[in-house]
Amino acid sequence: MSKRLFISLTFLLLSATGAAASQVLVPMDEAQKNHLKAYGIAYFVLQHQQEVDWLLNYRGGSFGFRQTPLFEEELRARGVSYEVLTDGQYNNILQQIADPEVNMEVMKLEKAPAIAVYSPESQQPWDDAVTLVLNYAEIPYDQVFDEEVLTKQLPRYDWLHLHHEDFTGQYGKSGLSHGEWLMQQQMESETVARRHGYGKVSQMKLGVVKEIKAFVTGGGFMFAMCSATDTYDLALAANGVDIVDALYDGDGVDPEAQQKLDFSLSFAFRDFEVYLGPYSREFSSIDNSWNERGLYEGNDYFSLFTFSAKWDQIPSMLTQNHEKTIRGFMGQTTAFKKQLVKPTATVMGVTEEAGEVRYLNGTMGKGTWTFYGGHDPEDYWHMPGEAPTDLALHPNSPGYRLILNNILFPAAKKKKPKT
Repeated sequence: MSKRLFISLTFLLLSATGAAASQVLVPMDEAQKNHLKAYGIAYFVLQHQQEVDWLLNYRGGSFGFRQTPLFEEELRARGVSYEVLTDGQYNNILQQIADPEVNMEVMKLEKAPAIAVYSPESQQPWDDAVTLVLNYAEIPYDQVFDEEVLTKQLPRYDWLHLHHEDFTGQYGKSGLSHGEWLMQQQMESETVARRHGYGKVSQMKLGVVKEIKAFVTGGGFMFAMCSATDTYDLALAANGVDIVDALYDGDGVDPEAQQKLDFSLSFAFRDFEVYLGPYSREFSSIDNSWNERGLYEGNDYFSLFTFSAKWDQIPSMLTQNHEKTIRGFMGQTTAFKKQLVKPTATVMGVTEEAGEVRYLNGTMGKGTWTFYGGHDPEDYWHMPGEAPTDLALHPNSPGYRLILNNILFPAAKKKKPKT
């Protein structure tokens, strides 16, 4: 008899007799040695068709699940702190959470979400915080780009990530700083555009944006960081109006572009001004740029709001953390001017002294979206071409935890709204 089969049979026998019924608690407060890999453990348990309890606001948003030798072996292998509790001990925790006077709740995670990362196959001059943390946490994902989106492959997935991407078709306004990369991207993008019958790359990107919107409206979850946030909404609001300079598409911009923006089409932002200059590095007035913020690395922080775990489960899940004050970090799009955020969006993190929003969420149709400003939560001035952040040096990063909260969110069992 193999060792693995012996262990499995022994566990089943003990469980059947009730002699060793127990639960694993993965604490997510300061007692946790590796917060980031703990999310990978939760995903691993879901992959093995076992439910995970996400204990909202209990010890930093801890995880609980049935103890098995396989799960304990994986916890030890990944260096994740855990406690083994009797069923009685664990039920005491659940009773504490169920108390209507405490701001806690149990969310059942039922199914490992299928994850897609929107990113070109060719080398980029910048890295991606989400793929870095997915790889570090050992959470699997597929890479998709324009071809896959336009051939309607998104419904295969539950969760889609957009990072340092320019959905207006201006290649990040990188004409001066990344000439060689720009020419390569133009060639690749124009080839895909022609294949799908688009006259210009900006028109193709609008087609991609609309496919993503349909994905969200149909029940998908979209998570965007950095320039993917404001360029996505700008592309929706422009809706085919030419806002792309001749440097990038061979013809000029529409002089009435600002007047033609339709803010009813966008997800998060309204009443913003489009910037038409080809070298401005800003796409619109949405971003609270570095020279407007009045902050520097030593005093740049944002605060997470606390939500009612029993009534507002979505923002509660997305803000689980062992810290409520998060170090800020820059990006091509760093933060969002508060007055330009739609009232229908849920603001989850702000820098009050700069009048800006760093982290927000909303719904579109049956789906959900989240926008997170900045590029790399553990590298304040991460510049193109620099070495990627080594997350082994930041296993307890509260800024990266916000990304991983979003990854687990689609696994949650949907609850009926409380009325």
